[in-house]
Amino acid sequence: MSELTDIIKKRRSIRKFKSDSVPKELIDKVIEAGVYAASGRGKQAPVVIAVTNTELREKIVKANSKIGGWAEDFDPFYNAPVILIVIADSQVSTAVYDGSLTLGNMMLKAHELGLGSCWIHRAKQEFESELGQEILSMIGLEGNFEGIGHLALGYPDVEVTDIPEIKENRIFYID
Repeated sequence: MSELTDIIKKRRSIRKFKSDSVPKELIDKVIEAGVYAASGRGKQAPVVIAVTNTELREKIVKANSKIGGWAEDFDPFYNAPVILIVIADSQVSTAVYDGSLTLGNMMLKAHELGLGSCWIHRAKQEFESELGQEILSMIGLEGNFEGIGHLALGYPDVEVTDIPEIKENRIFYID
């Protein structure tokens, strides 16, 4: 089995993270894998926002919990010290697909680097809110951006070793 295939098969969503900070060099490598994802017509619509600031992280946690309908003290990012937010220019017709590929690449790279990750939804609602506009303002980005997804990123605080069996009737050939 190739190294890439091994990474693809073994990567799992992590829902329990250590509080240890992640070095910027590793965050940069994860983001680099994301921004090199394929994009429709090469438009490179996705943008990645790395959040390591604890105050902003808490705002995002609270907003995400509220959108999801959870208790105020629930952390939908599972204590991950880093939140990578993928947004994309909403005027690009392939924005959601391109952003999804960005998130997928980052999850695979995180696993390769010994980090854990978990795709967290509700970025769309977040970037339709005042908080989303505040985040865009913080980074000096103007335009119409749609939230695609968040990536909780950090060191796993769980052991994940099993590779699940693939369900039947998922692959068909028409020769």
